[in-house]
Amino acid sequence: MSLTFAPADAAVNAAAFGVSSHEEQRAELDSRIRTALAMGGADKLAQRRASGHLNARERIDQLLDAGSFSETGMLAVSVLPADRESSPADAKVTGTGRIEGRRVAVVSNDMTVKGASSSAVNMRKISRLKDTANRSGMPLIFLGESSGSRVPDSLGAEAMAAAGQDPQQYCRRRETPWVSAVLGPCLGSSTWYTCLSDFVVMRKGAFLAVSSARVTSLAIGETVDPEELGGWKLHAEQTGLVDRVVGSDAEALAEIRRFLGYLPSHAGARPPRRPAAEAVAPDADRLVEFVPSARSKTYDMRKVIAGIVDEGSFFNLKDRFGRAAVTGLARLDGESVGIVASNPMFKGGAMDPEACRKVTAFLVMCDSFNIPIVFLVDTPGFLVGIEGERKAAPAHIMNMIHAVQLCNVPKLSVILRKSYGQAYINMGGGRNSDAVAAWTSADASFMDPQIGVSVLYGIKREDDPARFDQLKAELARDTSAYALAGAFGVQSVIAPQQTRAWLVDGLATHRRDRNGGIGEHEMRSWPTYL
Repeated sequence: MSLTFAPADAAVNAAAFGVSSHEEQRAELDSRIRTALAMGGADKLAQRRASGHLNARERIDQLLDAGSFSETGMLAVSVLPADRESSPADAKVTGTGRIEGRRVAVVSNDMTVKGASSSAVNMRKISRLKDTANRSGMPLIFLGESSGSRVPDSLGAEAMAAAGQDPQQYCRRRETPWVSAVLGPCLGSSTWYTCLSDFVVMRKGAFLAVSSARVTSLAIGETVDPEELGGWKLHAEQTGLVDRVVGSDAEALAEIRRFLGYLPSHAGARPPRRPAAEAVAPDADRLVEFVPSARSKTYDMRKVIAGIVDEGSFFNLKDRFGRAAVTGLARLDGESVGIVASNPMFKGGAMDPEACRKVTAFLVMCDSFNIPIVFLVDTPGFLVGIEGERKAAPAHIMNMIHAVQLCNVPKLSVILRKSYGQAYINMGGGRNSDAVAAWTSADASFMDPQIGVSVLYGIKREDDPARFDQLKAELARDTSAYALAGAFGVQSVIAPQQTRAWLVDGLATHRRDRNGGIGEHEMRSWPTYL
């Protein structure tokens, strides 16, 4: 015998057995979602607005294509029963969405909830999102702002025993691009993931360090200035951790969108290509205006780059760090390329340890994500001196050439004026590029002929000007672009106005079509900071 209930008796029966109705269950779900969306509450959100900075969810809304965000872990809360009512989404908003139609994964730290501190639950959220991004081939974006590890949750041996349970948590194999924005105080996981990212943008007034100024002051027993400890000038100009510096949250989010536009979604794809019809070529005749024919005169290589690549496409990276070199992304006839150039505006273009570090890290990123490299060369070599040796200059020089030679993407090199010594090799000379061209003004040798006279003959110009100039002319005779081409050290000698056309043709020739344009990625696990 079976029991049946009339529809009218369903609610009574549910109540009798302690089961809520579907309507009540839906109401509870809606209530929990409202709590999560309210974040730290109206007062804290109002304080946020008054500060002029976006909150965690507003940042996501501005970053992603409208209506594309799909949240995961919205109803996560603290593992501690006493904190469950005060930890909506457990302080980190995670999920996926789209940028220009392409899927991305996002972690946005919510400072209105427990200072966006790291906990066992929100670390699980990040771990799962990382796995999803890697499996599905999505860039991973960290919108960083955090007070660090959550106290008292993280104190004691039991808390430590729960940590470190993911033995791959901080491994970077560059399966997909990682991007970080430093948008406030960044401590703990926000700092760690920033240091592992391929691109970092920092808002002025934000902070990035191992520990806060207060904790550091207590640890070392002296007052610490937060700006000196972890401000934007430190990281943009001295550590090189930051690629771009901006004045607002909105600018930072726009920079992220622009950066990702040059990269593929994952290492197994080519970078997105803009239609060639949209590529506006700059006035090639202006290149001769930017580069003085006199080798002793300096100029700004960034103007030369802008005079070669698609108009408005150059995206400079680490412009305040290692300034003797220029690195950045651009487009040539719609195709993404990485630019590595010496800059005579700084130290005469002589490469120092900081410039080597900057170039090496950039080459690793380009090789990992199938971005062809263009070298623009005008360097007297590597900067020599006691300071460079103290900074392990030989090791940085070797790291750089190691990266150049491991690069499996198309590489093209153009020598504009000078290319001397080991720097000739490090900047793509010889077989270190798929093709090398020299401007008619190019000059290549083991060292500058002027220095060579003093080294070989032991005289300076002031000793005997006539003899010095005679010897210098003899040494310089075999250093020209034509001498280099005659020895097949370059494949082409070109006029400056032909540079763009030569590069576009070279990229088409060396596209690696047999491999679908996908490299071997031998540097995918290279350290993100050297």
